[in-house]
Amino acid sequence: MKAARLVGPRQFEILDVDTPAPKEGEVLVRLEYASICGSDLLTYDRVFPEEEYPLRVGLPCHETSGVVEESKDDSLQKGQRVVALTYTGGLLQYTAIAANRCIPVPDSIDARLAVLCQPIGTVIYAVQKLGSVLGKRVVILGQGPIGLGFTDFLSRAGATQVIVTDVIDARLDLARRYGATHTVNAAREDVVERVKELTKGELADVVVEACGLPETCNQVFHCLKMHGTACIFGMPHGEPVFPFDWASMYYKLANVVVTNSARAGEVAGSVKTAVELIAQGRIDPSAMITHDVPFNDVGRAYEMFSRRTDGAVKVLIKL
Repeated sequence: MKAARLVGPRQFEILDVDTPAPKEGEVLVRLEYASICGSDLLTYDRVFPEEEYPLRVGLPCHETSGVVEESKDDSLQKGQRVVALTYTGGLLQYTAIAANRCIPVPDSIDARLAVLCQPIGTVIYAVQKLGSVLGKRVVILGQGPIGLGFTDFLSRAGATQVIVTDVIDARLDLARRYGATHTVNAAREDVVERVKELTKGELADVVVEACGLPETCNQVFHCLKMHGTACIFGMPHGEPVFPFDWASMYYKLANVVVTNSARAGEVAGSVKTAVELIAQGRIDPSAMITHDVPFNDVGRAYEMFSRRTDGAVKVLIKL
């Protein structure tokens, strides 16, 4: 089977490797699609010591979906479509994975949407941790795929103001389609001052950090009202240690919610919810998909996503 791996900084190779054989309790999944996650850039954007290359086959990727080709578990049958919750690498044509890490997907869901159930599930998990936002003012910092997911769910949940920020106008335009009431281009406007203006000085009840940048991590608490809730979702792509305005957090007496469903070991339930909502036609993440790239062009896919070129938002790789 074909697989990809990083052989140097920002440099992929496609190679042939043996197709894995499933063990008892596992299934062999023929992967149809992979999608690139912001957390993949923790590996792709960084330069590792030369002796650490090549990295493990299939990395960096964990958002995948496909069809069961062989099953050694009674819960899944050959031909069943699934979201495969793999964290050992998804840039390959087949994966052997524990059956309990596969979420069944009805045939009514397009394969391109099936792969999005994993990232959408992580947003669902975070939104559940936040509790009700009905009647509240919300700020979402960053409108990549995750930020757009927050915009969609929090606007549906009844937030009276959904103020979103990004540095790319096309993403802000897309955010309006998903329910943003106000958009702020952080490259041209002072985010904190604009939030003060839009909320008439009240600031936000809830602020979501969805991109993992030092400046947005610091903006969170400047945009937040006293006793407000800060949701820390984004992961830093660069150095994870940076200057932080402690006083802005401390004196707001903020309720801080740090959320990572994979780290908590609770991703499966939220992904099931995403599958159900898409199957029912109640959410539609298709507008986030900007590119569908063949496997042989995996390097181009990651470059577009990393550098945010060619209008890239959610980039899929057809395996």
